[in-house]
Amino acid sequence: MLYHLLYPLHTVNSAFNVFRYITFRTVLAALTALVVSLVLCPWLIKKLTRNDVGEVIREDGPKSHLEKAGTPTMGGSLILFALILSTLLWCNLLNPYIWIMMGILVGYGLIAFVDDYMKVTGRSAKGLPGRFKLLAQAILGLGVALVLYMRPDFNTSLTIPFFKAMTPNLGWLYIPLAMFIIVGASNAVNLTDGLDGLAIGPTIIATATFLLFAYLSGHAKIAAYLQLPFIPGCGELAVLCGAMVGASIGFLWYNTYPAQLFMGDTGSLALGGALGVVAVISKHEFLLVIVGGIFVMEALSVIFQVLSFKLTGKRMFLMAPIHHHFELKGWPEPRIIVRFWIIAFILALIAVSTLKLR
Repeated sequence: MLYHLLYPLHTVNSAFNVFRYITFRTVLAALTALVVSLVLCPWLIKKLTRNDVGEVIREDGPKSHLEKAGTPTMGGSLILFALILSTLLWCNLLNPYIWIMMGILVGYGLIAFVDDYMKVTGRSAKGLPGRFKLLAQAILGLGVALVLYMRPDFNTSLTIPFFKAMTPNLGWLYIPLAMFIIVGASNAVNLTDGLDGLAIGPTIIATATFLLFAYLSGHAKIAAYLQLPFIPGCGELAVLCGAMVGASIGFLWYNTYPAQLFMGDTGSLALGGALGVVAVISKHEFLLVIVGGIFVMEALSVIFQVLSFKLTGKRMFLMAPIHHHFELKGWPEPRIIVRFWIIAFILALIAVSTLKLR
């Protein structure tokens, strides 16, 4: 809104011309979301505590987590509020990609909100049945994939990191792939959200990385120089990603160990889905596997654990997702969290290196 109100004033005063630049608005979006998140988090914690909206701990989880029962949860709703408010203020709202991203954030956020609400009110860690939650995610993911596929300027070719000449065009097969990426990213982030700050740290790092790639892919000259696929309008997603980073950092202030507020599925499913969508729009689908390596590792640990138990009757890990495995091996929670953050940062550097290694 502010972009549409302030930028037209550049005809009166040239100083307002600065609002034309994506980089400037990205910084403002990040700062706005950060301030909103930092200011409102204490209020939300008090509100949730007063209404007894606390985390319900799984009985089959690590015993050390039982002391976390009752910690205010559903903090992801504040992340989404700060993110969406900042996006509305600083983004070009005529850009269709912004509304696609907003749609997945709101849609996945609502699915997860119902899940969290059922957990809290039912005093059960089960929440919404998994098959219903996954079906709803798949329907929304399919909707986004179809909308993108039907855009006349959308490219259904894949970009393979490190291989500039390898760009297979999938045609209509891109639709199920895009749906899988969106749903997979959403659930992978959700599985990672098991320790204080564990999921939000790599999410910030991955989002900041895709902020860069979205901006570069939306800039014709830079994209041509770096041999990236040029996606007109994609650069505006950098502003939304900036808001996502700012809102997440503000939340991390209160989510860091020992957490005063948990994100809940409301945040993890929505933020993961958003990462999947920006990867698809910016045509860096496989890069998400590198940038989100922590999320991939967490998801694969669950899959391998289930397969191992069904096929051999033995568990591959002491407990899955894998961060619980390290907990049961005696690693202190802060050590696991910080080491996973370090790995996420290294993976982000590897992803950025693909800009020149093509």
